[in-house]
Amino acid sequence: MRALAQVRQIQLGRWFGVAYVRWGPCVRRRAEAWDAEAFQRALAALVEEYVQRRGWVLRVVPHVFRQDPEAGHAVEILRTLGFEEDASGPSYRTLRVDLTAPLETIRKRLDGKWRNQLNAAGRNGLEIRAGNDTRLFQEFRTLYDEMMSRKRFETSVDVADFAQMQEQLQSHEKLRVALATRAGRSHAGLVVTGLGETGIYLLGATGEEGLKSKASYLLQWQMIEHLKSAGCRFYDLGGINPQTNPGVYHFKSGMGGEEVVQLGRFERAPSAARRKLLHWAERFQRLWRRWRIRIRA
Repeated sequence: MRALAQVRQIQLGRWFGVAYVRWGPCVRRRAEAWDAEAFQRALAALVEEYVQRRGWVLRVVPHVFRQDPEAGHAVEILRTLGFEEDASGPSYRTLRVDLTAPLETIRKRLDGKWRNQLNAAGRNGLEIRAGNDTRLFQEFRTLYDEMMSRKRFETSVDVADFAQMQEQLQSHEKLRVALATRAGRSHAGLVVTGLGETGIYLLGATGEEGLKSKASYLLQWQMIEHLKSAGCRFYDLGGINPQTNPGVYHFKSGMGGEEVVQLGRFERAPSAARRKLLHWAERFQRLWRRWRIRIRA
């Protein structure tokens, strides 16, 4: 197998729908180079099935960043196959920590204040427990729910979805959970996946006591150590937005990562009219959701 893609299918009426491929198609095995031929063949097969045979709109968000050496080639392939970029929304923006350097170098790349907080956390008597069993995830979920009740902010993330996923995954595929505790009380936790060459920070939670003990600093550093030992090249810190979430951005920017931006969203449609119809329907849906939120408030 040289390529794979997970397709989300949304049918809109009898003859129209959207096929959505997020972070795909996957064409790179761990420790191997990006396969341009496999990327092109996989996209061509998706176009044949969804655009030519079904008459749907095909949307693709490749897991390629603009800063990657293969970015130019990927865009060229997409355009050759008739894809057009949809710039109506922001592209995924994150910080990516390079794990290929020695640990001493990675630690030196930490911001000075971040490293001081890490050193302080190491002196606070915290115990780190990590693994992928269900009980550990449930402990994390309890802490996460407590944090959400305290902060009361809107999010599209549903921790229940991740809990269900954790139950169904094979043991070698399960999410890694890490918890920092002291005297039997949870201070902070995080959930990360690291199946390929990139570990991705999915969920994080910090309790009131964890804010004082700096537990998140120790957890993140130990996760860096784990992902490096597991053979990952990068640690994706899970997205950033300095404008809407400056506190999280400040924390993540201290970890010595490089800011990168994904290529964006590309679409291939059977006709310009169908593409415009889909965009109009989505705008209407967004307006409807905003109106319903105002009514509830």
